[in-house]
Amino acid sequence: MNGKGGAGKTPTTVLLSAIFARYGGAGVLAWDNNQTRGTLGWRTEQGPHEATLLELLPQSETLLGTGAQSADLAHFVHHQTRDRFDVLRSKPMELASAQRVDGEDVDAIHRVASKYYRLIFIDSGNDESDPMWQRMIDHTDQLVVATTTRDDHAEAGALLLEALADRGDKAQTLAQNAIAVVTQADSKATSADVKRVADGYRTLARDVASIPFDPAIVDGILRYDALRPATQRAWLAAGAAVARGL
Repeated sequence: MNGKGGAGKTPTTVLLSAIFARYGGAGVLAWDNNQTRGTLGWRTEQGPHEATLLELLPQSETLLGTGAQSADLAHFVHHQTRDRFDVLRSKPMELASAQRVDGEDVDAIHRVASKYYRLIFIDSGNDESDPMWQRMIDHTDQLVVATTTRDDHAEAGALLLEALADRGDKAQTLAQNAIAVVTQADSKATSADVKRVADGYRTLARDVASIPFDPAIVDGILRYDALRPATQRAWLAAGAAVARGL
């Protein structure tokens, strides 16, 4: 999560999903929980169809039925052939008003995802007032804050953690045990810039992972094999930090 667009939520979702699918076995889903121009589908492979969560929702009860099989779900998710996880896309071509999804819809999607997958990564979107975002928190076991070295991205993520901590109960526990992933998205940023942001999050989060600049993250379809060795190791460390909280 992060309240600012471009803070690295989608690359973090994709590459953590790849880490857990590659090293933890099959059964990993990346889900674009976004009303407004979610880009998870643009950064991942498309399967032999164009289905999104809007097509899955009307079929949720069928998919939860005793006769449903994994092959039935394949009509709605997009398998990543190299990184071995599936993607449930949103529909960024539509206005949010044309694809309004509420909290009960999130519950239905989560029930389906929980039936077929061992681990679910949710790309949160930017609007923490959205019912989709709020219900996502109810289903969350481990919170990951994504940020770049930009001040507005870092500040937005920190403010979001502080706001969740102020809510008390589960939200407070999630915030206190969150992982921050600081990505050097700008090739001109320095190691000192990364350290400054990472150090700022050490007082807020349980652990902080730093990711070096890598041109393979900047644009296009994200694949773990395309990353530099040092970047792969950094994402593996980020995955280990997440795993320690599960």
